Amino acid sequence: MSSAVPAVSPNPSPTLAQRKTDLLSGLTVALALVPEAIAFALVAHVSPLTGLYAAVLVSFITSAFGGRPGMISGAAGALAVVMVALVVQHGAQYLFAAVVLMGVLQMLFAAVRLGKFIRMVPHPVMLGFVNGLAIVIFVAQFEHFKTLGADGATHWMSGAQLWTMLGLVALTMAIVYLTPRITKAVPSTLVGIVVVALLAHLLHIETRTVGDLGSIAGGLPRLHVPDVPFDWETLRIVFPYSLVLAGVGLIETLLTLTLIDEITDTRGQPNRESLAQGAANVVTGLFGGMGGCAMIGQSMINVGNGARGRLAGMTAGAALLCFILFGSSVIEQIPLAALIGVMFVVCEKTFEWGTFRLFGKVPRADALVIVIVAGVTLAFNLAIAVVVGVIVSALVFAWQHAKQIRAATSIDAFGRKVYALEGTLFFASAAAFQALFTPRDDPQDVVLEFRDARVADHSAIQAIDSLSDRYRTLGKRLHLRHLSPDCQALLARARDMIEVNLMEDPNYRVADDKLD
Repeated sequence: MSSAVPAVSPNPSPTLAQRKTDLLSGLTVALALVPEAIAFALVAHVSPLTGLYAAVLVSFITSAFGGRPGMISGAAGALAVVMVALVVQHGAQYLFAAVVLMGVLQMLFAAVRLGKFIRMVPHPVMLGFVNGLAIVIFVAQFEHFKTLGADGATHWMSGAQLWTMLGLVALTMAIVYLTPRITKAVPSTLVGIVVVALLAHLLHIETRTVGDLGSIAGGLPRLHVPDVPFDWETLRIVFPYSLVLAGVGLIETLLTLTLIDEITDTRGQPNRESLAQGAANVVTGLFGGMGGCAMIGQSMINVGNGARGRLAGMTAGAALLCFILFGSSVIEQIPLAALIGVMFVVCEKTFEWGTFRLFGKVPRADALVIVIVAGVTLAFNLAIAVVVGVIVSALVFAWQHAKQIRAATSIDAFGRKVYALEGTLFFASAAAFQALFTPRDDPQDVVLEFRDARVADHSAIQAIDSLSDRYRTLGKRLHLRHLSPDCQALLARARDMIEVNLMEDPNYRVADDKLD
């Protein structure tokens, strides 16, 4: 007897130990959010506080009201790269308007309950998504190994500065890997960050810090309606960006939700998460933030620490706000190497290393999809990668099913040739279907048996009509058996060849708008 995957409880009752884990993990995630939020804000050509406010609001709201406890959301790189052109051409105020509209579109997506379709994403696409994002996060960390030269250009670190950075990164990774062998009372990632930060401070080690990216000091985010004209021209400018941002954000969020479902062996609520993310982006745009979505790196840190409840993400948002208001001077002293080390560990744990063992064992088409999705994620963005992966998977599926149509032939007691069709007749198999028959060599009466076949779409109907014309032209009669009522209604030229048997004829639908 099969058992269903447990759904996420809307009102979980965590134990005291779980609350402690969630609190400490939330603090760790808040530290990991700082450099990411600042870096993505700079990518989008807006101030660091714009990214930090987005991380605060999106993280808190989605954690409090979303459909996937344990998942962390914030200012994301996948969105930042889409925002650049809008900010450069029209300014930050248009970005805030686009973020508000992005949130509205996401809430509409949730209102029509489209989140469930994320379950249809094939597993090879999921593997490509996970591996692609792990590589993207890994590569993004190397930007911190560049410094601004006297000529105003960026250069790779070298000499003692580089070796110091690498040493601290390695030390952080070693602490993160070794701490669980000693104790699991405190998240190992938090231990790694704190130990390396204290070591750098006490030994006066010269290295790049969070403060080198930009100051995180600021006040409370204030309500601010975007300063743009409320007319059709503004809508024409922001709508294309909002649509892409909404799509990228939802795809990354829902795929991350699916990944965490698998890790925690629970089931999230995609539509609820989409609604919460939309609401969070509307609020963020009205409070001067750059919007956000789920962040796989921080989510993996959180889940890896054992956090499972809403408290972790809410703590991350609240702690990040406290950093901005009160603790900026302390947080800005944290070595970037400590946070880079944590992210490298996240990349190692996120990447599906078992993928390499699959090559040669799974169909070549599935292996190709994994590689394509990962490659397109690196070259373009996540939304394009997933769409391409789903399209390729669908085409592969169609091709494989197209090859499975076949017909067994025999001669019945009346001397008629019987074609017993097997498989699915649809657009991809229509040509192969036609090739199964030899009207010139067949006897005067031919029976086409659909008992073990299924007619799927309009192309299939046209193929049957075309086949009937071939036999009719030669003065021969084709008998069609065991077609569904939909097929009987849709067939035009072959309708008079149908043999109806109400007791045995199947009853299924055909994808054709003529019946609407």
